[in-house]
Amino acid sequence: MPKKRKVGPLSGLVERHSIDFIPDNERHGRPFSLFTLWFPANLQISAVVTGSLAVVFGLDALWSLVALLAGNLLGGAVMALHAAQGPRLGLPQMVSSRAQFGVQGAAVPLVCSIVMYIGFFASGSVLAGQAVGHLTHTGETAGIVIFALATAVTAAVGYRLIHRVGKLAAAVGALAFLYLSVELVRTAPLGSLLGHHHFSVPLFLLAMSLSASWQLGFGPYVADSSRYLPRDTAPRSVFWATMGGSVLGAQWAMGFGALTAAWHGGGQGDEVGNIVGMSGSAAVTVLLYFSIAFGKLTVNVLNTYGGFMSVVTGISGFRRIGPVGPLARSLYVGGIMLAGTTLALLGRGNFLESFSTFLLCLLTFFTPWSAINLVDFYLLSNERYDIEALADPRGRYGAWNVPALTTYAVGILVQLPFLSTELYTGPLVARLGGADISWIVGLVLPAVMYWLLARRGQGAVSGGEDGALGSGVPTPVELRSR
Repeated sequence: MPKKRKVGPLSGLVERHSIDFIPDNERHGRPFSLFTLWFPANLQISAVVTGSLAVVFGLDALWSLVALLAGNLLGGAVMALHAAQGPRLGLPQMVSSRAQFGVQGAAVPLVCSIVMYIGFFASGSVLAGQAVGHLTHTGETAGIVIFALATAVTAAVGYRLIHRVGKLAAAVGALAFLYLSVELVRTAPLGSLLGHHHFSVPLFLLAMSLSASWQLGFGPYVADSSRYLPRDTAPRSVFWATMGGSVLGAQWAMGFGALTAAWHGGGQGDEVGNIVGMSGSAAVTVLLYFSIAFGKLTVNVLNTYGGFMSVVTGISGFRRIGPVGPLARSLYVGGIMLAGTTLALLGRGNFLESFSTFLLCLLTFFTPWSAINLVDFYLLSNERYDIEALADPRGRYGAWNVPALTTYAVGILVQLPFLSTELYTGPLVARLGGADISWIVGLVLPAVMYWLLARRGQGAVSGGEDGALGSGVPTPVELRSR
C-alpha cells in the first residue's frame, strides 16, 4: 500500500492536479470538510435574494418557508448523490460524464455548465461588489472588479486554499447570519407575517423550483470538492456531509430572505444595502459588509474552479493536452473572470429579475444531465468506470454516445410545455393553474428513458453481461495494476 505524501501546514498549497485522476497516496481529508465548504457556499447573499423571490412572486411567508425547504431537500439529495462519486472515481464531476455522453459528446453538457459558471460568477460579483463597494467607499464598479480579482487568485491556487477559505467563511457567515436572524426575530412582526397565509399550488411549486434549481446547479461540480477524499470514505458520509451543509446553509439564508421580503417588500436595487440596513451601529455595518463579501467568495471560487476544469475537460476531449500547471490554470481562470466580470458590469442594473430568470432557465438544462449521470453511475455501472477509457475517444465509451445525447435533448424538450419563466411560458402551465413542474418532468422522464436505452445497448453488446457500462468495468486500482 503506497504511503501518503506528507503535507506540512503551508506546503502543497498550490494544487498540482486538474482533471486527471487523484492517486491514492495523495488523497486526504474527512467528509466534514465538505460540510464546512458547502455550508458557507449556501449561507450567503445570493441565497437570501433567491428566498426573497418566493415572496416577490406572490407566495406568503409561511408557505414560502415550506416550499423552499422542500426544494432544498429534494434538490440537495440529488446534488449530494453526485458528491458521493468524487472519492470513488477521484475525478472532477464533468469528466465522469464522458462515460455517458462519450469522450467528445460530453462537450454538450459542458457548454451548458460553462455558461452556468460564468452566470453565477457574474451574479455573485454583482452582490459582492455592492458589499465591497460600500466597505471600501470605492463604488459598486470598483467593488465588482476587486472581488473578481480575489476570486481568481483563490481559484488559481486551488483545492487546499478553497477548503481553507470555506472553513473561515463558515464561521464568519454563521456569526453574521446569527446576528441578522436575532435582529429579525427581535424587530419583525413574525407572528403577523406567519399568521396570514393562503396556500397556492402554482406559487408553491414555483418557490420549490427556485430552491431546487439552486441545489441542482451545484451538481456539475460538487464532486470536484470531494475527489481528494480517500477512496474508502463511506459514500453515506460524503452524502450527508454535503447535503447537510448545503441544505442547512441555503434554507437559513433563503428563509431569512423570504421573511425580510414579506416584512419590508422585495424591491430591487441595492440588495446588500437593504440587508445591512438592519444593523444598529457603524461597526456592525462594516462587519456585515465584510461577511457578505467573504461569504460570496467561497461559492464564486467554486464556480471559477469548476469552470476552469470544465473548459479543460471540453478541450481535452478533442485534442490531447499536457499537464495543466499553475500558469495555465491562472490563464484559464483569468478568462472566466473576465467573462463573468464583463457580464456583471453589464447586467447589474436589473439584477433581481435577471437572476430569477437565469435560475429557472438553468434548471431546464441540468435536470436531465443529473438524471442521466446518476442512473448510469448507480444503477448501470455499479459505481465503476474505466478511468483510462474516459480519455480515449476510440475506447469503450466512444466519442459520441447517441442514446445519452438523445435522452438529454428529449429531457430538455419535454420540460418546455411545463416551463414558466419571464422569457417563455409553456402551453401546459395555464392548465396547471400556473404551476411550473418542468424540473420534475426533467428528472423523471430522462432517468427512465436513459435506463431503458442503456440497458438495451448493454444487451446488444454483451448479451447482458459486463457490457460497456456494466459491472465488469475495472476500478482505478485494477487499471494501475495492469
